Amino acid sequence: MNKPILLVDDDTELCTLLSEYLTGEGFAPAAVHSGEQALEWLAQGAPPVSAIVLDIMMPGMSGLELLQVLRQGKGITAPIIMLTGRGDDIDRIVGLEMGADDYMGKPCNPRELAARLRAIMRRSDTQAVINTVPISLYGISLDASALVATCHGQPLNLTGAEFNVLHCFLVDAGTVLSKAQLTQQALGRDYTQYDRSIDVHVSRIRHKLAQCGVLDVIRAVRGQGYQLVMPDT
Repeated sequence: MNKPILLVDDDTELCTLLSEYLTGEGFAPAAVHSGEQALEWLAQGAPPVSAIVLDIMMPGMSGLELLQVLRQGKGITAPIIMLTGRGDDIDRIVGLEMGADDYMGKPCNPRELAARLRAIMRRSDTQAVINTVPISLYGISLDASALVATCHGQPLNLTGAEFNVLHCFLVDAGTVLSKAQLTQQALGRDYTQYDRSIDVHVSRIRHKLAQCGVLDVIRAVRGQGYQLVMPDT
């Protein structure tokens, strides 16, 4: 069965173009054109969306405002891909800090968007099949089969991308992982120069771990990447 995708963008022509292309690629897209319409659509009890594609620059409720409501107010856990202007680095970083999983520049390439969506869904599907044994270290426990992350028994409330990044660290604890490796394994795409997605996801993970008393276990290795240090090292 085709998985439902919600497009949220005030550019109706772009939504029509993306909807037609994604339908042809085996997705089931629905489109709304404002943050308010998105909240109404989600409140109608439609089948849960597999992903949300969200434009940042919209009149009325902005994409960032909607993102905050979805993540903090509504508890929406579906992966969210932001659409941003090519030079809007600040919006991209803020969006990632607020819980977006990934971003793409506008004008949006439909083929690339389809590839990003497939990568997100492939990760979700395969995690339920592989790595079914929970991984634990420092009181952090990840159950990939149930997509549940806890720290000392308390939920970490990770986004999908954060879950994937932390999963990479726990699986390869003690190993220095480059940003390119983490981008490919956790986000399902190639790393590009000046891409700060992994930096932001790692920062958010560190913050959430610190809130439950786990400090300084993920270290930056200058010029190489990041490492989840082993105990007593």
